[in-house]
Amino acid sequence: MGAADVVREGAGKAFLLCNEAIVRGALEADVKVVSAYPGSPTTEILDTFSEVSPKFDFKMEISANEKVALETCGGASMVGLRTMTSMKSVGMNVASDSFFSLSYTGVKGGMVVVMADDPHAHSSQTEQDGRSFGPNAYVPMLEPSNPTEAKRMVKAAYALSEKYGVPVLMRTTTRVSHQSGIVDLEPLDRKPFQKLPWTHPPGRFVTVAEAARTFKHALLERTKRIQEEFEASDLNTVTDTGSDFGIITSGAGYNYAAEACRILGIKPSILKLGTTYPLPNKLIAGFIKKLKTVIIVEELQPYLELHVTAIAKDANPSVRIYGKWTGHFSEALEYNPNIVADGIAKVLGTRPPVDYGAVLAKAAELKAGLMERPPTFCPGCPHRATLHALQEATRGTKHILATDIGCYSMSFLKPLEYGDSLLSMGACMGVAAGLQYAAQEKVIAMVGDSTFWHATMPGLVNAIHHNDDLTLIILDNEVTAMTGQQPDPGRDYNAGGQPAKPLVLEKVIEAMGISDITIVDPYQVKAAVVPIKQALSRKGPNVIISRRACALYADRNKRKRGETIGTNKVEKEVCKRPYTCIRGFYCPAISVDDDDRKAFITKELCDRCDVCAKLCPFGSIRPRQEGG
Repeated sequence: MGAADVVREGAGKAFLLCNEAIVRGALEADVKVVSAYPGSPTTEILDTFSEVSPKFDFKMEISANEKVALETCGGASMVGLRTMTSMKSVGMNVASDSFFSLSYTGVKGGMVVVMADDPHAHSSQTEQDGRSFGPNAYVPMLEPSNPTEAKRMVKAAYALSEKYGVPVLMRTTTRVSHQSGIVDLEPLDRKPFQKLPWTHPPGRFVTVAEAARTFKHALLERTKRIQEEFEASDLNTVTDTGSDFGIITSGAGYNYAAEACRILGIKPSILKLGTTYPLPNKLIAGFIKKLKTVIIVEELQPYLELHVTAIAKDANPSVRIYGKWTGHFSEALEYNPNIVADGIAKVLGTRPPVDYGAVLAKAAELKAGLMERPPTFCPGCPHRATLHALQEATRGTKHILATDIGCYSMSFLKPLEYGDSLLSMGACMGVAAGLQYAAQEKVIAMVGDSTFWHATMPGLVNAIHHNDDLTLIILDNEVTAMTGQQPDPGRDYNAGGQPAKPLVLEKVIEAMGISDITIVDPYQVKAAVVPIKQALSRKGPNVIISRRACALYADRNKRKRGETIGTNKVEKEVCKRPYTCIRGFYCPAISVDDDDRKAFITKELCDRCDVCAKLCPFGSIRPRQEGG
């Protein structure tokens, strides 16, 4: 599994992650421009494109944010090249302004937008249902259930996009994006990359005033034609068992429903929808016309349930529709086969072979005796040291911390429980602006370098222009660490290791109008406290940059250079058990020895950032000698 199979020439089979299958489909479709911003659960699409880019002639960039990525692909598709961008659904919020307009103007070359929802909010701040973007923007939407379908749908999406001159949205979810399976590979019939002439008249892609009204009528007619095509699309499948009980589902819901039926030993008719906008109304009507009972299996909002209920009004008014509105399924969190089996069993008035509720209750009972293990910063993470220095600098000072999206967003979890607000990428600045107007306490905003480039700069412009009294702390760890160490605009390379011009944070901030900039090294944790305290004591707006590479990123580079990653140990005869290295620092590499109750450093976890050594008042933490 991986890039080797994604780039394999000729036909065959390969075991691929769904995100990798999407890349393979795009390569087979001769994609020419790729632009994206990392965000789970779509990050592997960007990473795979980046890894294979040296072998192909497509142009690729890791954009500053999702809006720029979508616009980049939109521009190339206006000329006539095939493009792809990928993002998580909350990233689509950032790109939606241009997404809606691209639906109006349309495109010439095929354009595929892959968007992944994150039920259960595994790696997102909200459980957003991105299916609303398709109908709201009048953009056709496809929804695969597995890697094989995903690759096939990508190629179908390009054909659809060019046939109707419209971007195509391919919506996945976490459990689909991160699913693996056997995928049929087709030949990589790629043409050499070449720029194309601009063949459009002036104003062709300008949507304003009368042009916008004209575009709207055109897209409505376009949607009708696409809907008629979807009525006969083989991306939708019907399993007709002759039963008067049926299930309508799509995406991951189909996988859960199919397994739930196996668990329950039932064989209902199943309509699996791959084209979820515009919905094939006639196909749905024909499916439910002969049924007495229909169950809708879909995660998040009752999107399908709403439309099926509307269709049933004319197609089969007596059919009983069960789903979220009847209380058999929840709008919260993600499903699994047992949850779906329980819901179906309640509708049918039967009992599943396993009492899933009892299993969960027993699991909760057993879990009650276990120690909590919340997500935490990696050993050596500079954010842990920055937060420690910040807490020392603000000791005794009432303050409010508006934090943001990144590894540092874990600061509000135990054991730190530090941070007062978190909305969306870059929001810390706008929130902090409001806080400094309303609150008596000192206001601090905190953001990472990648998020600064992504969405924080407009908020900083606002703070400078209005002379807001706040301090922005930028955690510059050199990469977009939380999603897998992708480069950001501060680095001198881009996707595939291609050279790029790095932007220097402090120079950009100075050019924006702030001269009060403090730069600290979080690994020099004690030395950082005073300058942080002094910066916070001054009237803002001002900026503190805490600069040190992500520990995992630094270790990766050390290994590439053949360098040894050292570790520390506790000299037990020197240790007086002050626990300074543990209290308030909470490095997972440090624990308490059960025998002598002294600190103990796990060799396999230690990154030798030396922060704990600097915190120890007795100097008991020292470099571990080889073999020690």
